[in-house]
Amino acid sequence: MKKNLLTIALIAAVSSGFAQEGKEDKAEGSSFNRWSIEVAGGVNKPSNPFTPGAFTATPSPWNADLGVRYMLSNNFGLKWDIGYYSFTNSDNSSIEFDTHYYRTSVQGVVNAGNILGFPTWTKRIGLLMHLGGGYSQMKSDDQRYTDRMGHFIVGLTGQVKLSNRIALTGDFTSLTGVGQNRTFDGTNSPELLNDKFRGFGGGIFSGSIGLTFYLGSNDTHADWYLEGDKTKDEVAELQKRIGDLETMLSDADKDGVPDYLDAEPNSTAGMAVDTKGRAIDKNGNGVPDELESYMSKTYGDNVKSSAITNNSMTNNEMIRSLINGGYMCAYFPYNKSVPTNESTEGIGFVLTYLRNNPTAQIEITGHADEIGNTEYNNKLSAARANAVKDVLVKAKIDPARLTVVPAGEDKSVDKSSEGARKLVRRVTFRVK
Repeated sequence: MKKNLLTIALIAAVSSGFAQEGKEDKAEGSSFNRWSIEVAGGVNKPSNPFTPGAFTATPSPWNADLGVRYMLSNNFGLKWDIGYYSFTNSDNSSIEFDTHYYRTSVQGVVNAGNILGFPTWTKRIGLLMHLGGGYSQMKSDDQRYTDRMGHFIVGLTGQVKLSNRIALTGDFTSLTGVGQNRTFDGTNSPELLNDKFRGFGGGIFSGSIGLTFYLGSNDTHADWYLEGDKTKDEVAELQKRIGDLETMLSDADKDGVPDYLDAEPNSTAGMAVDTKGRAIDKNGNGVPDELESYMSKTYGDNVKSSAITNNSMTNNEMIRSLINGGYMCAYFPYNKSVPTNESTEGIGFVLTYLRNNPTAQIEITGHADEIGNTEYNNKLSAARANAVKDVLVKAKIDPARLTVVPAGEDKSVDKSSEGARKLVRRVTFRVK
C-alpha cells in the first residue's frame, strides 16, 4: 500500500513538472546547462518472490547505476539509465544462490527541490524525483535461464552541490517487476509463482551514493538555476543592449550625426554638416562653407588664395595651416594682458583643434608694440601669452601641451601708426 501511494505521489509530481514546463520561457535555454552524467553504487533488498529457505542479507550488496539526463527546463527533465543488481544468499542458513539482475529504464525527472522552494533557504541542497519504466533480465549462475520482464521504477535523489560541475547524490529507489517468472534466488519453482506473485508481485528496494557530472558551457546547470538568475540574465542582456546603443549613437566629432552613420567622423566641431556628417562645401574647394565664410569675413577675401583653398590638404592639415599661418590670433588693448572680446573666436578655434587632436601641442607666442621700454614690453608679451594659456587650461587642455614664448616687441610695423600698433599687440599660435 505504501509503495502504491509513493508511486501515485510521484506521478502527480511528474504531471506538475509537465505543466510547469509548458509555461517556461523558450529563450531560457541559453541561461543554463541541460545535460548531465550520473554514476552511483550501493546496496539493495529484493522482496518476494523467493523460494522457501532462500533469502539475502539486509541490505544486500551490491548494485550500480549509470545514467544520462537531459533537463527540458529547470523543473523537469528526462533520464535514460542502466542498472545492475547482484543477489546472493546471506549466510549458511540460506539456500546458496547467485543471481544477476540487469535493467534499462527511461524516466521522467522532477526538480522537486526547486518546486518546493529549497532555493529560498539553501543553494547547495537539492531533491529530484524520478519515475518511469523499462526492460529487465535476470540470470543465475546456478540455473541456465534468462527471465525477461518489464518493470516500473520510482525514486528520490538527494543532492549536495560540490561545485558548478559536480554534485554528490544519495538515492532511494523502488523497482517493481512486470511478468516475472522466476524467484530472485533463481530456482525454477512455478508452483510458488501463482497468480499473486505474477504481474506486480516482485520488487527491489535499493539505496545508493553517487556523483552527477554537469556538462555544458554555461556556469549553472538546470538543477540549480533559479528564476532570480533569469531576471539577472535579462537585466545583464538589457544593459548590454543599452551599452551597444550608446556605442552606436556616440558622436565623437559632436556634429549631431552618430558615428555609425558618419561618413566624416572627424569634421570640425561647430561646422554645419549634411545627414551623413560631412561638412557642407557647396563650391567644392575642400573648405567647409561655414569656415570659409568666417575666414573671408574676418580676414578678407585674400584668404581665398591662401592655404585654406589647397584642395590637396586634409581637413586637419588645412586647419593646422590656418593656425600656423597666423590667421588665428588673440588681440589686446594697449598696455593690457586681457584679450579683446573679439579675440575669443580665435582662441575658441585653437581650442577646438586641440580637442579634436588630443596629441597635438601648441606654441603660444606673445607680442607687444614698441611703445614703452623693452624690458617692460618683454614682460607684457609674456603676460599676454600666459593669459591665453590660462584660458585654454581652464577649458581642460593639459598644460603640458601648451608652451609659452614671450616674443617681446614686434618691430614689423610703423611705430608712429596707432592702427598698425594694434595689429602687433597680439598672441599667435603655432602647432608643433
